[in-house]
Amino acid sequence: MAATIQLQEERIPVKSRIWVSIADASTATLSGVVTGGALTYFFTRWRGLDAQYATIVWLLFGLWNAVNDPLFGYISDRTHSKLGRRLPYIRYGAPIYTIAFIFCWLPLPGTQDNQFLLFMQLLVGLFVFDTLYTAIASAVYVMPYEMALSNKARGSIMVWKVIFTIFPLALPLVVVPLLQPGPGEDATLYLLVLTTLGVLVGALIFVSTFFYREKHFQQDEQQPGLWAAIKECFKNKSFIVFEVVSFTVIYIQTSLMQGVLYYFDELKVPGLPMYLALGVGIVGGLIFWIKMRDRWGIKQNIRAVCLEFAIGCTLLLFFGREVIPSVIAFLLVGVGFSGFMYLIPLMNGDVIDMDEHRTGLRREGMYAGINSLITKPAISIAQAVFLQTLIIFGYNQDLAKGTQSFNAQTGVLVGWVAVPAILLYACFALLHFYPLAGDAWEQIKHKLGQIHQEKEKRYLEAHGYKFAE
Repeated sequence: MAATIQLQEERIPVKSRIWVSIADASTATLSGVVTGGALTYFFTRWRGLDAQYATIVWLLFGLWNAVNDPLFGYISDRTHSKLGRRLPYIRYGAPIYTIAFIFCWLPLPGTQDNQFLLFMQLLVGLFVFDTLYTAIASAVYVMPYEMALSNKARGSIMVWKVIFTIFPLALPLVVVPLLQPGPGEDATLYLLVLTTLGVLVGALIFVSTFFYREKHFQQDEQQPGLWAAIKECFKNKSFIVFEVVSFTVIYIQTSLMQGVLYYFDELKVPGLPMYLALGVGIVGGLIFWIKMRDRWGIKQNIRAVCLEFAIGCTLLLFFGREVIPSVIAFLLVGVGFSGFMYLIPLMNGDVIDMDEHRTGLRREGMYAGINSLITKPAISIAQAVFLQTLIIFGYNQDLAKGTQSFNAQTGVLVGWVAVPAILLYACFALLHFYPLAGDAWEQIKHKLGQIHQEKEKRYLEAHGYKFAE
């Protein structure tokens, strides 16, 4: 009599959920500091790099991402090792990631007052750092899909990921503005804190890899060639909608973290009530989105996030000089951040599940690579748009903090939140056409769960495990 497999509710150990979330947050923390505006601010305001040169660096950086992100995703999917397809990149990339981060901030001898050398350090530092970030972050990002299939099980991981997201959010938004040196100020403490941060984060990422694992049966699947793998991604219609939303999320994250450094410098709005409102929004939003996940479904939840986040950005654009409207706006931004951090990975998991339904293969790495190919330029574009907006509105980077003209202050608001608001309203409309929702989709997910258990059973039997008849 053949053995039968009963579907059981997926359960991920708490320690695994916590440590994969620590790895995700740690990786994002360093990236958030580098790409969220702090490095640009440091090079242009403290080290004296011309804003036009910084803009060129970010645009060149965007071109590099067109190569390295899908390439690493492709390599990751085809990796075979005892650790699995993803873990080797996380574990052994962590120490190098730390070194690359520290290099970005070092005031190298001879670079001061030399525009070409400053340009080259920023360019090389970004390229090396992002290569390591891509290898690690893409592997960490897809780990929940390697560890679980159901949205409930994945959601149990995402809750912890959102909780730990407070660190990559707080550092660029709160800690960096408090410590970053302005023109002519001493940067010793700032650089010491960043160096310590780099070492600590690298250690956490490395240690985390001993507390979670991936399902090894997936690395035995035959993967298509690079070009065929890329084309298959774009045949998935839900992926195209997802990428528009994902691009918007990365643009917003970069733009808001970049602009907040200038916002509190120049508009002199009290920071404490804003940060309190942001924190309340993040915590309250997380509780709300968790409760509404199954009631509304992923599609309608993300539409709601886009709309309320857009309203928050609009309030900042028109009333960012006033305390009460700004507090309300920061509250809405916090709710939006927690919504995106919790729901976007679940949406991405559904998109990858649809690909498996179509192709019969798990290709998380390829999807992560193509996602980065499309969304990483959002980082460069957001940086470039913000810097160019400041130039248009007459921002003078040589002035001390709080001494910019009224027109330049307006430029900070426009460069900070205008484009994010437009993108969010557009995503709200586009998500109407997102197809992965309803009973038919839930039936497909259930069928995939059965297929996974069959595959894992065959894998274990091939490696000497016996099942009761």
